Amino acid sequence: MSTTMAEPTASVQVRPHSRLRYALILGGLSAFGPLSIDMYLPAFPSMTADFHSAPSTLQLTLSAFIIGLAIGQVVIGPLSDAFGRRRPLLAGLALYVIGSVLCAFAPTAELLIAARVVQAIGAAAGIVIARATVRDLFSGIAMTKFFSMLMLVNGLAPILAPIIGGQVLRVTSWRGVFVVLVVFGVLLLTVVALALPEPLPPERRVPARPRAILRTYLRLLRDRTFMGYTLASGLMFAGLFAYISGSSFVLQEIYGLSPQAYALAFGINGIGIVAVGQLNGAIVGRFPERVLLRFGLYCSVLGGVLVVLAVACDWGLIGLLIGLFVVVSSIGMVAPNASSLGLAEQAGNAGAASALMGVLQFLVGGLATPLVGLGGPGTALPMVIVIASFTSLALLAYLTLTGKKNPNASLVIS
Repeated sequence: MSTTMAEPTASVQVRPHSRLRYALILGGLSAFGPLSIDMYLPAFPSMTADFHSAPSTLQLTLSAFIIGLAIGQVVIGPLSDAFGRRRPLLAGLALYVIGSVLCAFAPTAELLIAARVVQAIGAAAGIVIARATVRDLFSGIAMTKFFSMLMLVNGLAPILAPIIGGQVLRVTSWRGVFVVLVVFGVLLLTVVALALPEPLPPERRVPARPRAILRTYLRLLRDRTFMGYTLASGLMFAGLFAYISGSSFVLQEIYGLSPQAYALAFGINGIGIVAVGQLNGAIVGRFPERVLLRFGLYCSVLGGVLVVLAVACDWGLIGLLIGLFVVVSSIGMVAPNASSLGLAEQAGNAGAASALMGVLQFLVGGLATPLVGLGGPGTALPMVIVIASFTSLALLAYLTLTGKKNPNASLVIS
């Protein structure tokens, strides 16, 4: 076992004019999740009719994808620490394309669920390696600013995905949505192969020995500070997944929005993520990342309270949309600060740390998704209660776990 201290020099010199290129490529990779989840949401009602399935069965396609993302990241994160970022990334992108093709031609809901797992494992490579690559290239406030820049690209994904999905549904069936995802996967595979250099040099790679990987994960799980930031982000995203999985039915079937109006409402919340993320990038440095993270978490709790009151007190569609906007927009401040603070002292095993952050984020999200449907299709109350509960738990995790710094947080076990 060896130990190294964090904060090595960036392995790739990033010139100012190259930042936009990295932001677009890494943003596209980290957008796999939002695009693969959000683009087919407007098609949920037509998919239930096509498969003659209950809404809860179709919601399992979301749970399967989220759990597949978690499994994929557990494996791919350490592999990217051992073999560099490019090779696992290219393999994952190819698997994503294959999974998307299987989804487009799935004859039953059960086979669609299985195909979504394949698609998700491939998508996991893009998500975990994008975050690890940011840690390879940057540190400190520069890393937080770059994560905030990524929110501009990531924020466009939930804006464009349901809009594209809604427009695709005008001319074809839900299967056409997955064909669009095939094209997106092929495009990113080509761009990464041609334009993304390897950011992790051989001297900084960690051998992929199973026992060493297990020790690294166990150390990260025992690191209170790392877990505080990870759980704050993960529980916050669980509330977001509850909104994603439930909002299609709630807003369209209970509040009567058309698929296009639902896509517009969904896109406005994406604009909120973009705006808050860019605000975070502009003011980080003037205010510490911890202060900004705490403020974002308080805002998310406020939004959770508002959505519960909007449904319980019958404030109508506008009241519910205002609360949802507050919850979703706060992601733009929570995500970049939690990611930067969580990865700050994990430079030697950024892939494994990024994977664990993603695993907990999507695994908790996968567990939260079925809770939305417990009350049946005729009520919005389960969705808003789940959102409020997980945003509150995110704040609680941050307050209880990050107050005392773990003295071993900067050690890397190999």
